[in-house]
Amino acid sequence: MSGCGCEHARANLEELIRGELREGDCGPIREHLAECSECRDEQQVFENLTVAVRRACEGPAPASLRETIITSLRDLH
Repeated sequence: MSGCGCEHARANLEELIRGELREGDCGPIREHLAECSECRDEQQVFENLTVAVRRACEGPAPASLRETIITSLRDLH
């Protein structure tokens, strides 16, 4: 594929940031991001969100969350 539009770039930003795209698919998206400030802005939002989620998941979950999940699973039966 030669070139990449905003729609394609934005549809694949999360996968690009997480390293889930094949290398051959990354090039056109990276080229587009280099030229399109609006898509770069969206990329920055996804990157910031990804970092925030990773930080939030670093520590152990509170015991109350575990209890809530177990209770919810029991209520499913």
